[in-house]
Amino acid sequence: MNSKPHKHKAALITGASEGIGYELAGIMAADGWDLILTARREEILQDLAKDLREKHGIEVFVIPCDLSKPDATDDLFRKVHEFKPCVNALINNAGFGMIGYFKDADSDRINEMLNLNIISLVSLTRLFIPEMTRKGMGWIMNVGSVAGFVPAPYFATYSASKAFVNNFSDALACELDGTGITVTCLAPGPTRTGFGRVAGYKKAKREQPGALDAYPVAKLGYDGMLQGKRMVITGGFNQGLVRIIKLLPRQTVVNLTGSVMKKRIP
Repeated sequence: MNSKPHKHKAALITGASEGIGYELAGIMAADGWDLILTARREEILQDLAKDLREKHGIEVFVIPCDLSKPDATDDLFRKVHEFKPCVNALINNAGFGMIGYFKDADSDRINEMLNLNIISLVSLTRLFIPEMTRKGMGWIMNVGSVAGFVPAPYFATYSASKAFVNNFSDALACELDGTGITVTCLAPGPTRTGFGRVAGYKKAKREQPGALDAYPVAKLGYDGMLQGKRMVITGGFNQGLVRIIKLLPRQTVVNLTGSVMKKRIP
């Protein structure tokens, strides 16, 4: 008999096809959660679902979905409830970035990024909170970023979107205090995923300081969520960096960040 503490509880993970979302799926499956996985790439999700079912004896459902498109969240919410009447944990992990000069950025791509990083996250959170409230129990994890603690020239829209996620999560956690629902913001620094490839980074000659693999980042986030932490900044280097950011004059931080990000433009 499976005695995992979260057996028969269900979690929705967005952006589960790679990186942090992919690792969170494995971690939560091993801890007894049933899973609903969503991302654009169905084949990868189906392979992951098959593997997790066989290894952990859980239910795993796959819903291909592009959350960068308007109104995608309503369709996803409806389909989720075809599989599970109640979702106990919402993991808003899906997101991407764009490197380069804002004046040269493609407008459609900017809108897709903001829809994914902000609008879909807020919409899904708003859709799932009522049923969590009725149950008096729920976990929400929003994946923000260390980049959300500083305006980042040449990464302006991404860092602004993650500032929203960081602040929204902290404020919502306060609002929901005492309801049985916790809100955790996972704020990674550089993480070894496909993020840089999608963002269009120039191939680096050396690894970014403080870079971590996706698995320990996901594990820190999951453990922090279960402990009810409001903010989880991954790695000692990144924690120290955030402390320094808060101490330095804002313009100094912006200028330093800009000099770093400019080097990543192809």
